[in-house]
Amino acid sequence: MHFAEILLEPQPTPAWTVLRQLGIEHAVGVLPRGYSDWRRSRSDLPWDYTPLALYKEMVAEAGFELAVIEDNPPMDAIRLGGPGREEELEHFCTLLRNMGRLGIPVLCYNWMPVLGWIRTSVALRGRGGAAVAGFDQRLLEDAPPAPGAPVAEDALWENLRTFLERVVPVAEQAGVRLAMHPDDPPLSPIRGIARIMRSVEGFQRLLDLVPSEANGMTLCQGNFTLMTDDLPGAIRQFGGQRRIFFVHFRDVRGEPSGFVETFHDEGQTDMAACMRAYREVGFDGVMRSDHTPTLEGDRADVAGYSLLGRIHAVGYMTGLRQAADALLRERP
Repeated sequence: MHFAEILLEPQPTPAWTVLRQLGIEHAVGVLPRGYSDWRRSRSDLPWDYTPLALYKEMVAEAGFELAVIEDNPPMDAIRLGGPGREEELEHFCTLLRNMGRLGIPVLCYNWMPVLGWIRTSVALRGRGGAAVAGFDQRLLEDAPPAPGAPVAEDALWENLRTFLERVVPVAEQAGVRLAMHPDDPPLSPIRGIARIMRSVEGFQRLLDLVPSEANGMTLCQGNFTLMTDDLPGAIRQFGGQRRIFFVHFRDVRGEPSGFVETFHDEGQTDMAACMRAYREVGFDGVMRSDHTPTLEGDRADVAGYSLLGRIHAVGYMTGLRQAADALLRERP
């Protein structure tokens, strides 16, 4: 198991140095949309080989191994089965092939059309006044339908099958693992748009659609703890199938229709039991903290990614991992 942090900035910053000082050696990257270099062509797309190779080089020079790309080319035509789907599929496959050439092993993507990640506030107050994000479905009850609505669940499942049948063989050949992220929030529909990756059963269906060692999941705990009362059991279910490729270690309080994000040590999940479950199933992938509160005096250019909050999370995760290892060593 390797701890990592996501690098959202297009260039190295002092925060990257702090993360290395904390012992973080693996990085989760995004597509290099904001990174420019004289060696790349103005016609290069972020998922083309040269921009991705230069980005990996920059991350390596900062002291990290680029282990996951948590980003993707535009995909709504694929998800909705609309015009432009073939072009988007080719871009996605290009990304997979280039990741394979560069030795970047995991791609985290999602199946949330049109709306994506949703919060109704990113400035709620948590413990001690720390800024946290939250979701309240009541605030969207009178919102108009989203563009393209209505979108039915059956259509999303059929389009997902078509997508997987097309890209899984490419991923297998490239040596890249596809890690589906859950819907955030795991609620359907929202403004007329269905969402299907919102339950433990839905994820098992995903794995069964196109069985492959390249077809797996991102276990984002903040979403999964809203899906089930037994998150360690879900970890054992999917980890026992060796289909957890990437983990977001975070917590919330509430339910799918209304929740707030929390510090790692104050949410509704037994985080120690989750860490033990990852160790028990032999999870050997990348785990990163996610959606941390913003502490007094700190700033978050992207909500949920302040430096001080992430420092707290890394320390907490390190302690849990050591405790889990000690407990497992004591067992017969």
